[in-house]
Amino acid sequence: MRARRPHPVLDRLGATGSLVCAIHCALLPMLIALLPSLGIAAWLGEGFERGFVIFATLLGVFTLAWGYRRHRVVRALGILIPGLAALWIGVLYAPLHHALLPHAITMTLGGTLVGMAHLANLRLNHGHVHNASCAH
Repeated sequence: MRARRPHPVLDRLGATGSLVCAIHCALLPMLIALLPSLGIAAWLGEGFERGFVIFATLLGVFTLAWGYRRHRVVRALGILIPGLAALWIGVLYAPLHHALLPHAITMTLGGTLVGMAHLANLRLNHGHVHNASCAH
C-alpha cells in the first residue's frame, strides 16, 4: 500500500514556525530589557516557550514520519532529532535555561535545525519515490 503524499503545507508551516522560533531565540536577549515596557513578558515567557517546543515536536515528528513513509530517506529525521534535542535541553535543563546567552544560542540552533529538517523533508517529498515501479 502506497503512503499518501503528505501535504506540503505542513512542512512549510513547520519550517516557517521553526525559523520564526530561531529568530525569536536569537533576538530575545536584545528584547529582554524592553519586555516590561512592551507588556508582553508573559507571552514570551516559559509557558509560551514550552508550548512552542511541544508544538514543534508534534508537528515535526508527525510531518517527517509521514514524509519518511513516502521517500524512505532518514536525512530529514537526522536533522530533526538533534534540533528537537537542543530545544528540549534548552527548555528543561535549568542551568542552561536560566543562562541568557547560552540559552538563546541553544534555542536558536535547535529552531534552525528543526526548520532545516522540514525544508529537507519538503525537498525529499518532491523528489524520487521508492515504490513498486522503482528499479532501486
